Amino acid sequence: MLGADWTSYEGCVRAALATDIKLLDSINGSVLSNAGKQLRPIMSLLMSRACGTVTGDSIDYAAASELLHNATLMHDDVADQSSVRRGKPTLSASMGATVAVLVGDFWLSRAVGVVMGTAHQAEAVKLYARTLSDLASGEMLQLQKAQTADTTEEDYIRIIYCKTASLFESACRVAALSVDAPEALCEAAGKYGAATGIAFQIRDDIFDYWDGPEIGKPVGIDLKEKKITLPLLGAMKNCGDEAAVRKMVLEIPGEPANCGRLQKFVRENGGLEYASRRLDDYINEALEALEVLAPSPEREALAALARYNAVRTQ
Repeated sequence: MLGADWTSYEGCVRAALATDIKLLDSINGSVLSNAGKQLRPIMSLLMSRACGTVTGDSIDYAAASELLHNATLMHDDVADQSSVRRGKPTLSASMGATVAVLVGDFWLSRAVGVVMGTAHQAEAVKLYARTLSDLASGEMLQLQKAQTADTTEEDYIRIIYCKTASLFESACRVAALSVDAPEALCEAAGKYGAATGIAFQIRDDIFDYWDGPEIGKPVGIDLKEKKITLPLLGAMKNCGDEAAVRKMVLEIPGEPANCGRLQKFVRENGGLEYASRRLDDYINEALEALEVLAPSPEREALAALARYNAVRTQ
């Protein structure tokens, strides 16, 4: 559907990452060859089309969103000591934390470079800066809550908004800005992105308790890191001794078998079903946000992407 716009986007990313340093160029090529779903640029370009006519800024902002996303993933993999990303070894696992941090910094700087000089530079920089602040704040709040195991559902939504949905929101809002859409459409674009991003992360957190097909990432990692996510929160609503469950989470470092016990607890106490219902709530919120956009194939594609979160298996 995106045709020439997607080709232009890919060219923009490649041009932004161009370097005469052979090692860096090789690493960049390797990362690009395992690019994943690229939902953010897809949503960004679709939103630009749904709100108007794609411009050069639209292409630049789609590229900047993906460059920023991958930069933060490289840094996250170092912080989380992750060994697998998209079914393959992470850069930090294969080449070390130093390389991963430096390459992540390079991608982040190139994202900034792509945004500079665009017609809506001031608004775009403000949105991306807020997203980067959200990412760091969300990570720190999650670390804090892992020390106390007192995460509430409100805490959880705040964390996943900051760590995931904020970039979805910015990618969609700058897309509307890039075609000079009126404020009502820009606001709707942001709401759609935020709700879709939250739904996306809830689905990922359901996968941490997954007992199904291969999904390209290890399961049970959140529990090992004492992160309380929505499936566990939902299961605790149905049990009689929430304090005991939270105590089990705190004791995981010394009692790793608690991870298996908690996974079983979630499956037997409706945690996955609860998380799925809340996921549906955010999908519906995303679909409602799209209603102010004129009917178009792009609007339908955006709706399909939101609904996809209910069924995706990777």
